[in-house]
Amino acid sequence: MEKDTAAAATRVCRRCKAKYSPSGNTPQSCRFHPSYFVCRRHDDQKRYYELKEGDPPYAAKFYDCCGAEDPATAGCATGFHLSYDDPE
Repeated sequence: MEKDTAAAATRVCRRCKAKYSPSGNTPQSCRFHPSYFVCRRHDDQKRYYELKEGDPPYAAKFYDCCGAEDPATAGCATGFHLSYDDPE
């Protein structure tokens, strides 16, 4: 019975999609990007981006928050996990 209670208490974070227990949620638990992965011209013209075949020459793909070009890059910010049940 205790195992069922523990499983019911487990939640899914809406930012990083990880499962977590509310009792272990700390300000450093969730690693996420606070902005979107975008495809547009970057303001920093000094950087060069690896374009894929078929991309227009001005396209740059990166996280708008930190400039990381790999969509699988670990988040640049940390905070509490937020479940889908929590208010926005």
